[in-house]
Amino acid sequence: MPANSPLPFPARPIERCRAGTTIGPFPAACGFSRRAASICLPCLPTPLAMHPLRFFSAFPLSLLTVCTAAVAGEGAAGGATALDSTVWAWNDLAVVRTPAGERRDVVDRSTATLRGLECHITTLAAGRASHEPHRHAQEELIVVKQGTVDVSINGKHQRVGSGSVVFYASNDLHNLQNVGESPATYLVFNFRTAATGVPNAATGGPADILGSCVLDWEQLPVIPRKTGERRELFHSPTATLASIEGHVTTVPAGVAAHAAHRHPDEELLIVNEGEVEVTVDGATRRIGPGSVAFFASNSLHGLRAAEGSPATYYALRFVTASTPKAH
Repeated sequence: MPANSPLPFPARPIERCRAGTTIGPFPAACGFSRRAASICLPCLPTPLAMHPLRFFSAFPLSLLTVCTAAVAGEGAAGGATALDSTVWAWNDLAVVRTPAGERRDVVDRSTATLRGLECHITTLAAGRASHEPHRHAQEELIVVKQGTVDVSINGKHQRVGSGSVVFYASNDLHNLQNVGESPATYLVFNFRTAATGVPNAATGGPADILGSCVLDWEQLPVIPRKTGERRELFHSPTATLASIEGHVTTVPAGVAAHAAHRHPDEELLIVNEGEVEVTVDGATRRIGPGSVAFFASNSLHGLRAAEGSPATYYALRFVTASTPKAH
């Protein structure tokens, strides 16, 4: 189709599909397919009078990507295989140099209860920022692995250090800058659900939904436990999740916080200090700081601190409309 040919339907800029996927301005990339795309077909105002063959022939095949998430339910869309329980060891992650430092991509997949779970790890050189302040529909969570960072949310700033947690609510303006003298590293988690990108999702839900917040590690109360220590983060619905619960556990060397178990809600584990032995469906792996584990719905899993030193790890559990009911 010549570049100056008129489109067969009213042209309009597209910023986000119904599922909340950023797809414009052209060219763009579908956050679900990870392929170059100009148009998210389910979200276009297709004229009913147009014959389907005429509609599809109006575009080069290489420019058409159907965003199946817009027409599918919660969780793995369009027949895609949902992410199974997985462990990503820090030492196995590929390092990509960036203008601001380094990046390690961990995962970008749908799960049984999420339309999209994306995780990457960013390292910023001293004085560098993650990006200009921006906003997006998906909710985002950050765990600071090391360094001192300045967190900006809707124009307000807070400086925090290693171990701190940041939650960015849907469409809040935010960015992060390394204000220390050495590199700062943090883990980023993006959650996409059926409610992501839905207008007024934040105002139409419960009154007690979790808003953007910064949880300074130094200010988290320490709760003594029989098997070590625990720091509570949050337990609340959000604009796009029925519930998210987070806590930090510290256990002595060789000790398990609890026996192997299973639960309907999916869970993320982030190792902060020490080494842990993670067991999923009978297979055990030893991982250290910066490593991430995902426990799929109802998968049998357990962990304990490896021999030699205590271990500290974060646990994040989340519930959506597709999370199975507990028996």
